[in-house]
Amino acid sequence: MATATTMRPLVSLALPQEGAARLATQLFLALAGTLLLTLSAKTKVVLGPVDISMQTLAVFLIAAAFGMRLGVATLLLYMAEGAMGFPVFQGTPEKGVGIAYMLGSTGGYLAGFVVMAAIVGWAADRGWDRHPIKLFNAMLVAEVVMMAMGFGWLALLIGSEKSWQFGVVPFIVGDLIKVALAATLVPAAWSLLKRS
Repeated sequence: MATATTMRPLVSLALPQEGAARLATQLFLALAGTLLLTLSAKTKVVLGPVDISMQTLAVFLIAAAFGMRLGVATLLLYMAEGAMGFPVFQGTPEKGVGIAYMLGSTGGYLAGFVVMAAIVGWAADRGWDRHPIKLFNAMLVAEVVMMAMGFGWLALLIGSEKSWQFGVVPFIVGDLIKVALAATLVPAAWSLLKRS
């Protein structure tokens, strides 16, 4: 007899089982997630020549807590808000808004956030969000994929050498710290819930 490979993500504890209440709660959570993404994009830590936002940390936490479907839906809603011209991204409105901004230097990273949410959400759906090492590994893979997408798009715009120098290297240490932090926080939340 085969065992189910899907477990419930953290957010499932707060979701009604079915019907309009479940849909309304999911919509509320997705909107709250986009607000968190916007706030994290605007929260900057200056390390050297670049500003590092807390956005990847927010993507990790949303995906791990929401699971793949709701996590990806939240990221797609966030992208839609940005495409409609809302100033939800790190450089908006100062560096432009809407589709034009999304096709600029950060376009690959933004698309990578959706893939990142899918990878981490998939792992959470399989119970990896309860184990720091498994979750760290999933988040690290998601981080590498997102950075590769960002690097690839930026390389088309400014060349691979500058893309590596300005689009990857300055973010490595900060993003590794965010991976480790997120991979610790979500299993810790599960542990606290088990005790209560």
